[in-house]
Amino acid sequence: MIYESAEQWRACERKKILLFGMSGVGKTHISDILRKSGEWFHYSVDYRIGTRYMGEYIVDNFKREAMRNEFLAGLLKSDSIYIASNITFDNLAPLSTYLSKPGNPELGGIPYEEYKLRQDQHCIAEMASLRESKLFIEKAQKIYGYRNFVCDSGGSICEIVDPDDKNDDLMNALAEQLLLIWIREGEDHVQQLAERFDQAPKPMYYHPSFLEEMWQEYCRLESCSADRVDPDKFVRWIYLKAVRRRMPRYRAMAENWGIQLHANDVREVASAEDFSELVAASLDRRR
Repeated sequence: MIYESAEQWRACERKKILLFGMSGVGKTHISDILRKSGEWFHYSVDYRIGTRYMGEYIVDNFKREAMRNEFLAGLLKSDSIYIASNITFDNLAPLSTYLSKPGNPELGGIPYEEYKLRQDQHCIAEMASLRESKLFIEKAQKIYGYRNFVCDSGGSICEIVDPDDKNDDLMNALAEQLLLIWIREGEDHVQQLAERFDQAPKPMYYHPSFLEEMWQEYCRLESCSADRVDPDKFVRWIYLKAVRRRMPRYRAMAENWGIQLHANDVREVASAEDFSELVAASLDRRR
């Protein structure tokens, strides 16, 4: 790790971290606090994915929908209207909408093969965006004058690396530049995440082999063909299974390359100084 002790962390003039964990555990909450302190540059991997790497896919999808409406189609073909994605750090809906959910188109789903294609696009984009954190560390300092850097990673980071392989190329590349910090959810928090997801199920990225296994199992359980699957029911059904799969993967990432903070402690953080001390305490425990 680039910081081996609390003393080294406190004394370092350029703090560089990557936060990882399930969506909803507090990664963006901490990133916002650090950014608002005026001393940290906030690099959002999901935002980078949705702008630099998948922005054109997203806008093309909007245009396809617009072309189904005769009025909008005429305006679009005559260049009378302009369609763009208004994705922000706090609103990643354009990216989620493009990823979509597999199943019955009449219920808002997309064909399973198209869904897998979009999953593959997201995987490529996420890997590229994570690798670009090094570039943005340099930009943050040279262009904007920020010494400190926080990479707010997506929940699916554990699906695009091999957490058990200490020679994993991407993980080692990240660990050379950043202190990797797992925000660990407790069992009570997992249940809260599941309840929140049940109220508003949203698209996620899944490892291809896991997705295929779950898809086939769900179709068997429901005795239905792929084009008759209820997309919302499927993503609700797979959610806790995906969480259970990810937890040991996050743990291995923290054990091999970083440290961990508990989500309950993270929720109590009110300032950049609070967070810095939380990290220092975790570094001390690891020694």
